[in-house]
Amino acid sequence: MKFAQVIVDVSAYPVDRPFDYVITTEWEELIDIGCRVKVPFGPRNVLGFVVGISEQSDVPVEKMKAVAQVLDIESILTPEMLELAKWLKHQTICYEIDALQVMLPGALRANYEKYALLQGEVTQLVPQLQPYFDKTTKVNITQLEKADLLKPLKRAVNDGIVVIENEVKQKGQIKQVRKVQIAAIEQLEIVQQQIGKRSAKQLALIEWMKPYAGAILMPNVICETVNVSTAVLKGVIEKGAANYFQEEVYRDPYKKEIVHTDFLQLTDEQHEALTKIKQAMDDVRQETFLLHGVTGSGKTEIYLQAIQRAIADGKEAIVLVPEISLTPQMTERFKSRFGDEVAVMHSGLSVGEKYDEWRKVQQGKVKVVVGARSAIFAPFKNLGLIILDEEHESTYKQEDSPRYHARDVAIWRGNYYNCPVILGSATPALESFARAKKGVYTLLTLQNRAKKQALPTVHIVDMREQLQAGNRSMFSEPLTEALRERLERGEQTVLFLNRRGYSSFILCRDCGTSVQCPNCDISLTYHRYQEKLKCHYCGHEEYIPQTCPECQSENIRYFGTGTQKVEEEIFKLFPQAQVLRMDVDTTKQKGSHEKMLDAFGRGEADILLGTQMIAKGLDFPNITLVGVLSADTSLHLPDYRAAEKTFQLMTQVSGRAGRHEKPGEVFIQTYTPEHYAIELSKEQLYTPFYEQEMQVRHMAGYPPYYFLALVQVSHEDVVMAAEYAGRVAEYLRSNLSFQVSVIGPTTASIARLQNRYRYQCLIKYKVEPNLIPTLLQLIKLYRSEWIKKGIVLTVDLDPQMI
Repeated sequence: MKFAQVIVDVSAYPVDRPFDYVITTEWEELIDIGCRVKVPFGPRNVLGFVVGISEQSDVPVEKMKAVAQVLDIESILTPEMLELAKWLKHQTICYEIDALQVMLPGALRANYEKYALLQGEVTQLVPQLQPYFDKTTKVNITQLEKADLLKPLKRAVNDGIVVIENEVKQKGQIKQVRKVQIAAIEQLEIVQQQIGKRSAKQLALIEWMKPYAGAILMPNVICETVNVSTAVLKGVIEKGAANYFQEEVYRDPYKKEIVHTDFLQLTDEQHEALTKIKQAMDDVRQETFLLHGVTGSGKTEIYLQAIQRAIADGKEAIVLVPEISLTPQMTERFKSRFGDEVAVMHSGLSVGEKYDEWRKVQQGKVKVVVGARSAIFAPFKNLGLIILDEEHESTYKQEDSPRYHARDVAIWRGNYYNCPVILGSATPALESFARAKKGVYTLLTLQNRAKKQALPTVHIVDMREQLQAGNRSMFSEPLTEALRERLERGEQTVLFLNRRGYSSFILCRDCGTSVQCPNCDISLTYHRYQEKLKCHYCGHEEYIPQTCPECQSENIRYFGTGTQKVEEEIFKLFPQAQVLRMDVDTTKQKGSHEKMLDAFGRGEADILLGTQMIAKGLDFPNITLVGVLSADTSLHLPDYRAAEKTFQLMTQVSGRAGRHEKPGEVFIQTYTPEHYAIELSKEQLYTPFYEQEMQVRHMAGYPPYYFLALVQVSHEDVVMAAEYAGRVAEYLRSNLSFQVSVIGPTTASIARLQNRYRYQCLIKYKVEPNLIPTLLQLIKLYRSEWIKKGIVLTVDLDPQMI
C-alpha cells in the first residue's frame, strides 16, 4: 500500500504540515509528486498538493482517509519547486501552502475544463481509447474519467502520444479556430464511390484531398485552393471524408510586428563583462554578478548575448524587470532577437494570457521569460541564466505573504541549477554593492556609455531662489526656457513628478483642517477627472466638500502638485505642446502603457509627463531634455533609504536624456540643492554616494551593517493594538540576546489603515541564531490565542518600507 503526503489548502497553523492519505488502487498509477488532489479534510473535500509518496506511515491505516480525486494527470510542480516552497516557508515565515500557490498562475485556481490532445497516431493508443479519438484529436477528460479510462490515458501521456490541455473558463471566450482534419486514404476512396458521378465538385475535392490524407487544414485554405464553396466542403465532411474540430490557439499578449535585430558590436568593457559571465556558464557554477554600469552603458546587450549562449547550450533564461511599463520595451528587444522563444509574464495580462504563457514555459515551448517579480517562478527545468534588471527596485519585494525578495529566489534557483545570476543597475542597492565589495558577488563595471556619448548635462535649480525672485510657478525659469527651445527644435521632453492626482490634499485656510480618509490616518487626494477625493490606501472615495467639515468656512483650497495640475500648467505656458500624461489613472486600461510609449516613440507628443513609471528603462532617440519637478518629495520621507531612493531616482531619470546622437540636458528642481544625494546624482557619481551613505548607515545602525525584521500588530481597537504590540516587544526582548536591539512598539507611519490601528516593533541584529525560532514561537502564540481576539500579526524579515 502507498501513502501520499499532502499539503492541504488551508492557511492555519495546526495544519501547516503534510498529512498522510491512502492511495487506493483506483489512483495508484495516476498520482505523482507535484500534482493536485482533492482530499477529505474535516467535513469537506479540500484541494491539496502531493509533496511526497511513501510505502509506510506513522499513522495507523484504519485511522487514515483516502485520496478522493486526482486533479492533474501530469505534475504541475517540479521537485525543484517543492524544495523551493520549503525554503520560502522558512525564509519568509509563511504557510507552505502560500509558498506553493505563489508559484502557480491564478488560472489554476479558476474553473477550467481539461482536454486530452492527440499528438501521435490513433493506432498507437490502447484499443479502449481509440474510439474516442477516431473523429477528433481533442477529447474532454471528463468523458474518459466516466469511462474509467484515466490509467490508459496516463500511460499515453507518459509515452508522449497525448498531451493534457486546460481551458480556462473566464468572461472572455476561449480563443479557438475551426479546422478540418482529412480522413485516411481508404475512407476517402469509400466516400468517392458513394458520391458516384453526380457531384463533379465534390469528386474534384475528394481527389484533391487524397495526397493530404490525415492532414489538418484551415477550411478557407481548402476552399480557395480547390475553388469550391463552403457548402461543397460541408457536403463531403457530412459523408465522412473529413471532420471539423475546434482547436484552441494561444493568446499572444504581444501583438506587435517583430523586426529581427542582430547582435551589436560590444565595447571593450562590455566584452570583458560578458567573458566573465560566459566563463561561469562554461564552468556550470553559480556566481552572482553585479553589473554596475552608468545609464546607457549597454547592459541590455550583455543580457541578450549571455542569453544567446544559454540557449546555444540548450538551457533557458529568466529576465526580470521591475515595472509593467518597462515590460513592453524590454519584450520588444528580446522578441526581436529570439522571436517566438520568448514568453511574457506580468500582472497586466488577463487570466487566460497569463496561463497560456505559463503553459508555454511548462511544456518547453519557449526558452526565455521576460516579466515582473512573479516570473522568477517560471517553471523551467534547465535554467542556464537569471537576470534582474534595475536590481535596486523595491518592487522586487512582495508585500503580502509569502514576503519573498525576487533577488533571493533568483540566487536560490541559481544554486539549484548551478547557473549565474546577473543583477544589473546604474544605481545598485547599497546592500548589493557592499556584498560585491566583500567578494560575495562579482562586480562588473561599465563606466562609459556604449555609443561613447557624453552623460547628459545636469543643472540643479534652487527653487528657493526662484521663489525669492517672485516665480511661484512649479516650473523654474531655466526649465521653462529649455522646454521652449525643445518645442521649437521639434525634440522631446520627459517631465518627472513623484506624485499622482491633481493636488495632494485639500486644506481649509481658516482653521487648517485637511480632509482625511475616514478609514485611514491619511489625507485624501484630489482627482480632477472625476472631481473626487480618493484614498490611495483603502480606495475610499467622496465628493469634494463645498465648505470646511470643521468650521464650515468656504475658504477651502487645493494644496500640493499632481500630474493633472502640472499638465494644466504646461497648457498655460505652451498651448501648442502635445502632452502625454502617464500615471496610475491614465494607465488603468490593459495595454495602455504600451500604447502611450509607442505613441511617444512615433513622435505624436512633445512632452511625456509622468510619475515613477517613466523614470527608468525608456530609450528614445529624440529625448534631449528631462525635467524633475520636485526632487525633495522622496528625500524627506520617514525612511532610512530616503537618500538612496532619491539618488537612484535622479540618476535613473537623468539617464533618459541624450541616449543617442543628440546631447541631453537635465534640470533637477529642489529646495535642498546642497544634499549629497542630489549633488552626486548630477555626475552619476555612485561610488562617492555609496561611501557617504554607508557612513550615515553605520552611525545609525541600519543595513547593510545590520539586518532588520519588522513585526506589526493591528486591531480595530487602538487600546488592543497598543497592548498586544507591547506584549510583542516584551516577548522579543526576553527571548532574544542582548546584541539584538528591539525598537518600539511605536505607531506605524500610517497609524490607521482600513479602520485598523497599527503598531510595530523593529528588530535590529547582526547575528542572532535564536531569531527565527523566537519569531516562530511568537507566531504560534498569536495563531493559537491572539487571533481569536481579532489581532492581526505580520512578520517581515527584510522590510522595504518601515
